[in-house]
Amino acid sequence: MQYIFLLKQNMLDVGKWPIFAFRSPEELKLIRQACVFGSAGNEVLYVTENNEVFALGTNCSGCLGVGDTQNSVEPRRLDTLCGKKITCLSYGSGPHVVVATAEGEVYTWGHNAYSQLGNGTTNNSLLPCQISTNLVNKKVTEVACGSHHSMILTSDGEVYTWGYNNSGQVGSGSTANQAIPRRVTSCLQNKIAVNIACGQMCSMAVVENGEVYVWGYNGNGQLGLGNSGNQPTPCRIAALQGIRVQRVACGYAHTLVLTDEGQMYAWGANSYGQLGTGNRSNQSYPVPITVDKDRVIEIAACHSAHTSAAKTQGSQVYMWGQCRGQSITLPYLTHFACTDDVFACFATPAVTWRLLSVEPDDHLTVAQSLKKEFDNPDNADLRFQVDGKYIHVHKVLLKIRCDHFRSVLGNNDEIIEISEFSYPVYRAFLEYLYTDSISLPPEDAIGLLDLATFYQEKRLKRLCQQTIKQGISEDNAIALLSAAVKYEAKELEEFCFRFCINHLTVVTQSPGFAEMDHDLLKNFISKASRVGAFKN
Repeated sequence: MQYIFLLKQNMLDVGKWPIFAFRSPEELKLIRQACVFGSAGNEVLYVTENNEVFALGTNCSGCLGVGDTQNSVEPRRLDTLCGKKITCLSYGSGPHVVVATAEGEVYTWGHNAYSQLGNGTTNNSLLPCQISTNLVNKKVTEVACGSHHSMILTSDGEVYTWGYNNSGQVGSGSTANQAIPRRVTSCLQNKIAVNIACGQMCSMAVVENGEVYVWGYNGNGQLGLGNSGNQPTPCRIAALQGIRVQRVACGYAHTLVLTDEGQMYAWGANSYGQLGTGNRSNQSYPVPITVDKDRVIEIAACHSAHTSAAKTQGSQVYMWGQCRGQSITLPYLTHFACTDDVFACFATPAVTWRLLSVEPDDHLTVAQSLKKEFDNPDNADLRFQVDGKYIHVHKVLLKIRCDHFRSVLGNNDEIIEISEFSYPVYRAFLEYLYTDSISLPPEDAIGLLDLATFYQEKRLKRLCQQTIKQGISEDNAIALLSAAVKYEAKELEEFCFRFCINHLTVVTQSPGFAEMDHDLLKNFISKASRVGAFKN
C-alpha cells in the first residue's frame, strides 16, 4: 500500500499547498486525509474527521467528482465516498482520479477520453463510479495512474491495468487502448507483486523477490533496460540482478528505486537533474545515488513533476531535479521533516505525491492503551530486575502473549531477576509483548535475536532480522552474517551474504573477515564461488 503520512499533532499540515489558502484554520484542523492534484495543483480532495469527503478547485473534466464541471472555491461533498475509508489515491493528467477503499473497492471519475476510468466507455464521469469488471472477489490494496492510464495491485499480488496504450503502458502486448481492467500477465503471470508505480506513459511493478518489471514508453530510458525502445509487455530490469528492490517511484520520465539495503538507484530523463547524478545527461541503466552515506528509507516522485526527494534513516530530507525553476543536479539537504513538503514548496505544479493521512488520537485503541501501560508502576503486578534496573509489567498480559511466561510465571511472583540478557534487550522484548513492534537500534538487535531464539518467539525473530538489516555496513557485515548463522536466522543470513557479495572487495579487507570462524569462512567462500563472485 501507499505510505501513510503521520504527524504528531491531530491534524494535517496542509497549509503549505496554495489550494488550501481558501480554507480557514478551523476548517484545516478537521482534515484527516488530503490529495492535491491537477495541471496547476488547483484541485484537491480531502476527508474530514467524521469521514466526509469533499473536493474543491477548477474541476477540469469533472475531476472533482461532484456531478458537474463547475469550478468551486467552496468545498463540495462527494456523497458516494462519504463513510468509506479511502486507503490510497492516484490521479492522471486529464485529470482522472482512482481511489481504493478499506474494503478493497475501486472508484474512478474524471477525464476518460482514453478509457482510463476502466468503465468500458470513453465518456467523462462526473461522479465516482465503482469499477468491478474482472475484479469480482478481488481486494485492491494500491492504485497508480499515469498520464492517461491506470493500474491497481490486489491483495493476492496481481496487477491490473487499463486506459491509454499508445506506447504499451498497459502491458497487453499491443498498442490498442484498453477499456476495462485486465490482468497484466506475460512475465508477471506467476509473480506476486508488492508495489506498483506509473510514469507519464510507463508502468512498473516490484515483485516479492525484489525484481523490478517495466513496460511502456521508453524514449528517455525510463524503463532502465539500456535502450530507448518501447516495451509492450513486462520486462525484468536485468541490470538490477542481485539487488533486492523494495519500492519504485516514477516521475514524469524518470525512475527511482529503493533497495532493502537502503540504497537508491535512478534512471531515465535528466534534463532537470532529477536523477541526482550531478549532471543532466539521461541514463538508460540504473545508477546508484548516494545521500551523504546515510541509509535511505523513503523515495518520492510523481508523474506530473520532474522533482525527486528522499528521506534518510537519520530523518534528513533531500530534494533534487526541477525545484521552482532551478535545476538541482545533486541531492540537496533541506530543512523539511518530510518529503511531502518538498512537493508542496518546490515542485511544479505544487501537488501531493501520495495521499496524506493522519489518524485521530482522541480515542485510544486497545493496542494504544496497552502500549501506554508498559513499564507503568502504578498498576503493574510484576517487576523484572535487569542490570540493577526495574521493568514493570502485568502477569496476565505476559501469559497471554508468550508461551515461555505462560509456563514459568507463578501467582506469587513479584520480582524476577534476569542475568542472561542486558537491560536494553530485555526491556525491548517486554515492550514488544505490549506493542507488537520493537524499538531498538540495529546494533542492539543481535541480543534481542538471541533472546527470540532462546524463547522461540518466531515473529520477534523476524522483526529482529528486519531491524538488523538496517544497520548493516561493510565493517559489520561478517559479524552479522556470523550471528545469523549462529541463531539460524535464514532471512538475515541470505541478506548478509548478498550484501557481502555486493561489497566483496571492502568486506574481505575488513577486520571481521580476517577473524572469521574457519567453518564459516569455508562455507562463505564455497557459496560465493557458486554465484561467480570470484570470476574476473
